[in-house]
Amino acid sequence: MANSLNKVMLIGHLGDDVKMHYFEKGNCLARFPLATNETFTNKQTGEKTTNTEWHNIVVRNKLAELCEKYLSKGDRIYVEGRIKTRSYDQDGLKKYATEIHAADLTFLTTKKDLSNSSGSMGSQAAALPTETHSEIQMPEPLDDDLPF
Repeated sequence: MANSLNKVMLIGHLGDDVKMHYFEKGNCLARFPLATNETFTNKQTGEKTTNTEWHNIVVRNKLAELCEKYLSKGDRIYVEGRIKTRSYDQDGLKKYATEIHAADLTFLTTKKDLSNSSGSMGSQAAALPTETHSEIQMPEPLDDDLPF
């Protein structure tokens, strides 16, 4: 059993287009910012407040190429990965960057999906599959005698 766990799961919107970096031997890296929102109502004033948190997402190789091909600013995605902090020098000062290194990505909605859908449904509802819930009928109990 592991003594620790470094796992992040995020659902958010791309804050910018995917930026690609290519390396020798065919490797590549994609970077993009992801915005997640938290909305709550202030109990004293009754005012709705939204806080936005920005995450720096890093994706490698084949998954990076898919991101470059299909994602653009505003698209909604699910990201699963781990947190990594790196340091670098800028103008003689040591700086730190915290990133989410994605292991798995799911495209939830893209601008292309939203522009192709029509009707009066909201943008998120139009792009996401809808389920109809009907009454669940339980089967009648059997009259069999069970040996246990």
